[in-house]
Amino acid sequence: MKDRPILYSEKQRFRQWWIWVLILPTPMVCLWGMFQQIILGVPFGNAPANDLFLILIAVVFGLGLPLFIYKAGLDTEVTDREVRIRFRPIHRDWVRYDFDQIENVEVHIYNPIRDYGGWGIRYGRLGKAYNVSGNAGVLVTLKNGTRVLIGSGLHEILSGIIFDQMQRCSNNT
Repeated sequence: MKDRPILYSEKQRFRQWWIWVLILPTPMVCLWGMFQQIILGVPFGNAPANDLFLILIAVVFGLGLPLFIYKAGLDTEVTDREVRIRFRPIHRDWVRYDFDQIENVEVHIYNPIRDYGGWGIRYGRLGKAYNVSGNAGVLVTLKNGTRVLIGSGLHEILSGIIFDQMQRCSNNT
């Protein structure tokens, strides 16, 4: 199936300084522990792990965790037929919402912690949320009652494009 022309595209990544302040101490300790025990030959901690386990921990948490956070993000696209979102690296394929499935779309300002428990792929009192940063997005209500929040730095533009395409699709039926 040939992809439709893209009317809107937004890519968001976790680049907030405070996330890195929270994340980086763990990789630094893991990598330091591996360096100290394997390179310097000084056991790391009171009950040091064996070298192979320490290397595994350093690779997973010292390299894998920061790489995962660096690569993670939300891609949003709108075509003439659908809204599609993909939360990398969790989703390989797009999550798609055809315009004929959508009942309503509105700009939504929210509290990420209180309403959804933070950022990422979250569930809250208003439904499912895909967000990376900020407190604004587009709340899409589907005809089956499901609500999906799509976080966006350009929430007013995204909402307008979705609304316009919904109108166009409803006029064509």
